[in-house]
Amino acid sequence: MKFFQPKSEVYVWNDLPAEQALENTTHLGLCAHQDDLEILAVHGIMQCFHQPGRGFTGVVVSNGAGSARDFDYADFTDEEMQDIRRVEQKKAAFVGEYAAQIMLDHPSGMVKDPQETKVVEDIVAILKKTRPEVVYTHNLCDKHDTHIGVVLRVIEALRRLTPEERPKQVIGCEVWRDLDWLPDHLKVVMDVTGHENVQAALLGVFDSQIAGGKRYDLAALGRRKAHATFSESHGVDKTEGLIYGMDLMPLVVDTTIEPAKYAESLLKALIDDVSQRVSRLA
Repeated sequence: MKFFQPKSEVYVWNDLPAEQALENTTHLGLCAHQDDLEILAVHGIMQCFHQPGRGFTGVVVSNGAGSARDFDYADFTDEEMQDIRRVEQKKAAFVGEYAAQIMLDHPSGMVKDPQETKVVEDIVAILKKTRPEVVYTHNLCDKHDTHIGVVLRVIEALRRLTPEERPKQVIGCEVWRDLDWLPDHLKVVMDVTGHENVQAALLGVFDSQIAGGKRYDLAALGRRKAHATFSESHGVDKTEGLIYGMDLMPLVVDTTIEPAKYAESLLKALIDDVSQRVSRLA
């Protein structure tokens, strides 16, 4: 496949032809930065891990130049960090046995620019080539601007597809804001019980982030455990790990819905839930 950025790349760890690997995709993750996939899309990764007939493909949209860094990585330049993070993402693709790993390498400024068409066109090309059943991306209530840029570009790309080309499910997942606040009937609940060693390894390969000052590995695994326990107040734990998502499919089907208004409707559902509960028991 040809993308707009000169350093974009399709990596296939098992030496299958890229065309075949992409066509084997059933679950697709689209994220902003290296290691976001292993936080937000681990449900898709685990759904495909050692499962014949399924394949997870990951897409990192930005180049990851502006990551936080300290300690062993404090003196690395943006260019050096991009190279390191690219290698780490390939390691994760090997550990998780992804069908393919795509690095689009767009600058963050382009990802956040609503007038920039190249990012959307790259994503459209990937969607048309992979034809996934499920798409995982960032959620609309994330507090990282580049993450919001990615989900908005993904929604725009999905809207360009014909009904026959669309996935069956599009999920906005947790990274820089939990979704435990969503009323239960609006949560997309994803059980990630099992293969905890693989889940830990997927996060652990990103040494530039972990040793560089951010314990994403402990935080992400801890959040999954917390969701599993706090998901139900009147019963014992039924899972070892849960991830929450928001359903983004309505925005794909109905192109008249504004993403901001859709996010506001979810927030209003929380306000209504709290207000009704307190009023009922006051």
